[in-house]
Amino acid sequence: MASVIAFVSQKGGVGKSTMARGLAREAAQGGMSVKLADLDTQQGTSIDWHRTRLDSGIEPAISAEAYKTASQALAQVKRYDLLILDGPARTSQATLEIARASNLVVQPTGASLDDLRPAVREFHALVTAGIKKSRLRFALCRIGTDAEEANARAYLIEAGYEVLDGYLAERPAYRNAQNAGYSITETRYGALNARADALISH
Repeated sequence: MASVIAFVSQKGGVGKSTMARGLAREAAQGGMSVKLADLDTQQGTSIDWHRTRLDSGIEPAISAEAYKTASQALAQVKRYDLLILDGPARTSQATLEIARASNLVVQPTGASLDDLRPAVREFHALVTAGIKKSRLRFALCRIGTDAEEANARAYLIEAGYEVLDGYLAERPAYRNAQNAGYSITETRYGALNARADALISH
């Protein structure tokens, strides 16, 4: 039975697909059988990235597929060591379904209050619906400075949630790597790769 790790968010552009793809790459590189399930059928960003990666012949190859519903993706759980759910970028019943079936739910967020406030509300809604806080984590993404990271982390901890160690800095190299079918741990810069890997591995 696969472990299920879900990446969810209440809005787009905060790093959900970025982190899902990074984890898929690292798990596959480590020898695990991985399925990356893209549940955002409107955007399909992980599928587009997967096609670019395949066309470029980048190793390790990663199995990725689009699914209309969470239940369709979860039907694959017995076939892999790790099932990664790249959830829809909106609050919905699907998010709750995903959370109930996942061992861990990660919500990436930026540092602005425009990102933090709705992100906290999203997790509050899941807790109200019966999801244990111990299965919920925030990940700080698109961060500009250490001070910005510290303030955002303090806000989330004050709200009662755990935050993954480290953060994903706002760097063009991460975007450029993904544009070419690579993950955030496969940039041309070793320090950036190490920082991304440290965030994902936690």
